[in-house]
Amino acid sequence: MTATACGPVDGAVEVVDPGVPGERPARCVAVVGGTEKVFAGHFPGFPIFPGVCVVEYVQRGALATLPEPGGVLAAVESARFLGPVFPGSTLSCEFTWLRDEATSAWRCRAEVTTERGLAARVRLRFSAPADREATR
Repeated sequence: MTATACGPVDGAVEVVDPGVPGERPARCVAVVGGTEKVFAGHFPGFPIFPGVCVVEYVQRGALATLPEPGGVLAAVESARFLGPVFPGSTLSCEFTWLRDEATSAWRCRAEVTTERGLAARVRLRFSAPADREATR
């Protein structure tokens, strides 16, 4: 399965393993192309992929591996950027999913690595599908 969306990045996320909550993490990969439009201004002569774009790839991977379809991103609970991402890097994301029994929301912890090591840790929260229907 491949997930794409409209946003600040051009590439797609490929699901390598959909995972099983409580048993094994989900895994996705994405290649940061050298033609990403954000590189024109971030930074000319020394391109570095912005953190917000890393979070966008994480969000796309999370949506593609969400254990219960229909959830909507409710919050970026935290994001820590630990290493640079350059043109041509392959982002490997590992998602650990947890269900919040009190709210029925899904939370994921994502660890993002590149060929050079750990690049980011991101925590996201997704609303339950019933919450989405109630707000329509």
